Amino acid sequence: MTDEDTRYEAVRSRDGRFDGVFFFAVETTGIYCRPSCPAVTPRRRNVRFFPTAAAAQGSGFRACRRCRPDAVPGSAEWNVRADVVGRAVRLIADGVVDREGVAGLAARLGYSARQVQRQLTAELGAGPVALARAQRAHTARTLLQTTELPVTEIAFASGFASVRQFNDTVREVYASTPTELRAAAHRGRGGARGRGVRRPSPGAGIPLRLAHRGPYQAGAVFDQLAEEAVTGVEEVSGAPGARTYRRTLRLPYGTGIVAVEERTGAPRTGTGTRTGGWLDARLHLTDPRDLTTAVQRLRRLFDLDADPYAVDERLGADPRLGRLVAARPGLRSPGTVDPLESAVRALAGREGAEELVRRYGKVLDAPCGSLTHLFPDAAVLAGAEPGGPLGALAAALADGTVRLDPGADRDAAQEALLALPGMDPETVAALRVRALGDPDVAPPGVRLPDDWRPWRSYAVQHLRVAGEGAR
Repeated sequence: MTDEDTRYEAVRSRDGRFDGVFFFAVETTGIYCRPSCPAVTPRRRNVRFFPTAAAAQGSGFRACRRCRPDAVPGSAEWNVRADVVGRAVRLIADGVVDREGVAGLAARLGYSARQVQRQLTAELGAGPVALARAQRAHTARTLLQTTELPVTEIAFASGFASVRQFNDTVREVYASTPTELRAAAHRGRGGARGRGVRRPSPGAGIPLRLAHRGPYQAGAVFDQLAEEAVTGVEEVSGAPGARTYRRTLRLPYGTGIVAVEERTGAPRTGTGTRTGGWLDARLHLTDPRDLTTAVQRLRRLFDLDADPYAVDERLGADPRLGRLVAARPGLRSPGTVDPLESAVRALAGREGAEELVRRYGKVLDAPCGSLTHLFPDAAVLAGAEPGGPLGALAAALADGTVRLDPGADRDAAQEALLALPGMDPETVAALRVRALGDPDVAPPGVRLPDDWRPWRSYAVQHLRVAGEGAR
């Protein structure tokens, strides 16, 4: 979709497949939208295209109130790319710029701040500060419209350095004050405050819709999560088709508990086609500053930023995989909310991980049903299990010798993992898929057709779900 005339055709047809892939702005109105916006299609001469919402905002356009372009799924391209731009975008989404600044982002990437700024601006039309600012604005809108937190608390919880900066950004991006955004949300729920609107209770958590593009095979994802669930940290309850996945989260500023609902099917657009949908979630956080990070980690766990159209087109043309793709369009390859947790599970197995949780996991101040612990962190495991493969892995993750965060270099991480005792190629391949989100991993020793590239991880997932061996 690099040709602007082709992009305009996607806008004219309101094609939701490209939501998050690019954005368009209308010069006569000063508004930017997602491609599937239901508003009247503007004339071609009045339209400009941008690779990111931040680039549109940086050019002076404000977000459309009808299609809410800031709430689209993330671009699948930046989600899977292994170069410095893809790694930078994933780190920014995880909140690194808000917590550590541009210097911290550059240090994690191994580049200078100037190099990072130049590369992001060249490809995305916005630098790291602008990208983080757009993300903060979206977080602020979510908190304003779904919680009763005071506006001042929301300003700092969203990552803004001051209330003035918060107010200015919200006005620029949404053409509304924070108070007006909150009032509009109350009106949308049935009337002005105090006239029949039920205000969320403080303990109700933050309700969210985690958007995805295209079809989504929730049943297969929830089956896998139920099969792998570590007692005390995770649980899956309910009947198939209406299950709830719940787990504890260790986050930069505090802890959290999340519940995600299994959703079958997807809402239809005005043309009667299915172009996407969402998973309903509810977050309980001890510190609201963790909202952005928690959401991004859930998106990685449920693989919500994938592009099922590209995956299904490639794999569906294969004689062996075609029938599997037709049976499960939009099958996802789940990731993780905690790379350490994935690494320990891969090494120690589910039962071993449960034993570690019982022995070393931090007990929640307020347990919630069967959720009683946080998964132990790397430093605790390194000290408690000195020597042996588990201790070596935990120590390497604790001191940074091995990095499995969203901005890690996948090849460098694989090399570092293989240098650790007890790490074999099969375990490392599994971690490339789950912890590092690599979409193109083949099991060691198994020759997969080149035609399955760059989606071999999804091909193996299709074979696994169907009960067929990759060989």
